[in-house]
Amino acid sequence: MRADARRNYERLLRAAAEAFTEQGADDVSLEEIARRAGVGIGTLYRHFPTRPALLEAVYTDQVAGLRALADDLLATKPPAEALATWLRALIDFGRTKRSLSASLLATMSKDSELISFCSATMLGAMTDVLTRAQEDGTAHADASPKDLLRLGHAISMTTDWAADPAQADRLLALLIDGLRTS
Repeated sequence: MRADARRNYERLLRAAAEAFTEQGADDVSLEEIARRAGVGIGTLYRHFPTRPALLEAVYTDQVAGLRALADDLLATKPPAEALATWLRALIDFGRTKRSLSASLLATMSKDSELISFCSATMLGAMTDVLTRAQEDGTAHADASPKDLLRLGHAISMTTDWAADPAQADRLLALLIDGLRTS
């Protein structure tokens, strides 16, 4: 991809992710996304010929970002800090992807190749971060990556409608405290 085309692609992904978060994946027009990205509607359609193609690209990009964050945290942070930081990112991701996931699932099944790939990527990132903390002795050995993914999603879902914006932080702190071995 040419450099300018790559820039437009990335701008469209960012604009779509922001718009989907603010308005919902079904409630924002593609014209609005193109406008936010500073490109014409034809440019959007060249990169993403359909709304589902754009939804898939945004979702995949966000999952890849979480995988990259896990790798960066594993390379630069102590295990307990890496785990806590990644769980925070998972909760934030859960909040932003809700309408995106519903729209994706409306056009494909939970068993689709894309959903399976993204689920495996998320599980792999969670496993790597948790295993490192377990090997370091800072997280309970019996903690399961799947359980932590579910707890992270549960926190993001339940606090999405809470009147108290600090509730997610408190619940995450309880989760992290429960993971600590000492």
